[in-house]
Amino acid sequence: MTRMKEQYQKEIAPALMKKFSYKSVMQIPRLNKIVINVGTGEAKESSKVIDSAMSDIAAITGQQPVVTTAKKSVANFKLRAGMKIGIKVTLRGDRMYEFLDRLFNVALPRVRDFRGINPNSFDGRGNYNMGIKEQLIFPEIEYDKIDKVRGMDICFVTTAKTDEESRELLTLLGAPFAK
Repeated sequence: MTRMKEQYQKEIAPALMKKFSYKSVMQIPRLNKIVINVGTGEAKESSKVIDSAMSDIAAITGQQPVVTTAKKSVANFKLRAGMKIGIKVTLRGDRMYEFLDRLFNVALPRVRDFRGINPNSFDGRGNYNMGIKEQLIFPEIEYDKIDKVRGMDICFVTTAKTDEESRELLTLLGAPFAK
């Protein structure tokens, strides 16, 4: 069991139960999964783009990504249905907590002029979304080995019913929200 998971069980869950005065322990919000998505628009010209993005994300997450394809054809983007356009990874369990720990404590502090993550990126149902402009902030990525700087979208899916509960959960997990 990871350090973050133990901290959730010993400190965070009781704090949330006390703050929101839940009747049952099953009402306490939990982090369900983290979904990491990388859109590679230039993949329609070269298939090597997908392979390099896959190796980067596999190094960051420790899990093999899945290739996503276009659902519809869009003539303006020269895109046909079925073309490979990105990759995604869904993290659960121990890998999710390990990634969360590395993101909040190692990667985000390495961002230049970092003042915190946006506290308004909740979707109204307790999930949080954020974007990262470059994969270089992760220590697993070597600067000399990358072909292009790519960003990624990270979605934290929780069991919280409201944004307030979700914000409190992520704050207690160590999310550096901007003041």
